[in-house]
Amino acid sequence: MIMDRKEFLSQMGLGVASLLVPVCIGGLSSCSKVGSGTPAPSNVDFTIDTSKGALSVNGGYLLQSGVIVARTKTGTFIAVSAACTHEGTNVNYSSSSASFICPNHGARFNESGAVTQGPASKSLTKYNTILTGMSLRVYS
Repeated sequence: MIMDRKEFLSQMGLGVASLLVPVCIGGLSSCSKVGSGTPAPSNVDFTIDTSKGALSVNGGYLLQSGVIVARTKTGTFIAVSAACTHEGTNVNYSSSSASFICPNHGARFNESGAVTQGPASKSLTKYNTILTGMSLRVYS
């Protein structure tokens, strides 16, 4: 029996879909609340060289050890837990709005980590920062 292209692609699509359905179904329960209740890192204590990379410019940020470290528009350094308290997705820093934003559901946090827009209802954990020369220490 010879198939035309449309029939072949239709059958291939069903075949691939049938292979993926178990993966998707199995993953749904574990993905529905990915990171929900993810605890903020504790005993944080690390140092970053601010003379190069993302923190060498105002507005830059980076993620290290579960902490997002940002350099504000004015050049001060801030650090908060990276996981959104809604579902655990890593937040991004926006220097233009002086806030941390979750790319998944739009939760927003101010530079102190406090929730300014849901769906998150719990603040991000804020960490201490101290700059000595070009070395930034981030600690609990």
